[in-house]
Amino acid sequence: MTRAACLLGLFLASLSAGCGPAGESEAATAPKSAPPEPRIVRLAPSMAASIRVDEVSTCDLPMTLKAFGKVQLNEDRMAYVLAPLPGQVVRLSARTGDVVRKGDLLFMINSRDVAAAVGDFLESRKDLELAEKTCAMTKALFEGQAVSAIALRQAENDLAKSQGRRARAAAILKTLGVEMSEGELTSLVPVRSPIAGTVIDRKVTEGQYETADSNALLTVADLTSVWVVADLFERDLPRVAPGERAEVTTLAYPDRRFEGEVWRISDGVDPNTRTLKVRILVPNPDGRLKPEMFASVLLYVRGAEPAVTIDARACFVEGGEHFVFVEQAPAQFERRRVEVLPAPDGRYRVLGGLRAGDRIANEDVMLLRAQESSDTAR
Repeated sequence: MTRAACLLGLFLASLSAGCGPAGESEAATAPKSAPPEPRIVRLAPSMAASIRVDEVSTCDLPMTLKAFGKVQLNEDRMAYVLAPLPGQVVRLSARTGDVVRKGDLLFMINSRDVAAAVGDFLESRKDLELAEKTCAMTKALFEGQAVSAIALRQAENDLAKSQGRRARAAAILKTLGVEMSEGELTSLVPVRSPIAGTVIDRKVTEGQYETADSNALLTVADLTSVWVVADLFERDLPRVAPGERAEVTTLAYPDRRFEGEVWRISDGVDPNTRTLKVRILVPNPDGRLKPEMFASVLLYVRGAEPAVTIDARACFVEGGEHFVFVEQAPAQFERRRVEVLPAPDGRYRVLGGLRAGDRIANEDVMLLRAQESSDTAR
């Protein structure tokens, strides 16, 4: 074959390739993207000697269910504060976020009804004082035979009526919430906190007029315990019962596990999601769990199953993901992302990224992270 014939053949072949579907040639020749290079951290032998390395193992773990929900107020430990009677709100001392004790003054109501009742009480008290003096004087006169027995009985009857009127007036004041003290009686009715807790909501201002049928003016909640309300699939209902253990984690505190227990399970199934609401009672002594926080819930159910586990200290969180350092060779560790779930006794259950037999750094992980940062900065 002549050189001209060879060139013609190459030219025709190129035309044939160009007539194919657009991009087909490019797709055939485009290089595939390579997986990212593993991040290797190398330590000096002296530093590596301080790193404890453990082998990933398999053990039997209690069976669990994963659910998602939100933190809510413990409705058994909250109170709505209403206006006890119509009147103007004065001396408003409670502010949102204030921590109050049971019986602390929140505000006072200046009421016309109370003013009228106070007036009746003061008048009845004055009448009683007069009746007591009259009866005592009449008794002395009777003993001196200056008045008849009929006059004495009349004075005693008047005294009994005055005592009854005063008692009724005092009972009305008590019903209206007026505190009977030695001080001056006023038309102001104190409104006190019914429970110890935190003022989480306030819908009243100084000078505002309220009626007895108004909505709650203040909400006080004891935040030392909260509910986490999660969705439980219908098929999992037989596996969960009140009193069983639960663990809660949040986006705000991904490394902290809040212990709780199943408190109640709703009786109705949501027809759209086919789920039931399960309430988990969680102690919250430091107040870190806030209402409306999203929460991940681990429900411990009956039975056990084999699972790959690691010590929680071997794991660290970065950008919302969990990582470990896997030993590749003496003094060489690969940073690897793992999928984990909380497990009992300070361990994690591994869902992906590791397998039994892998060797990982279990302590002094911060030393490896510091070395990794130093290598990156170079």
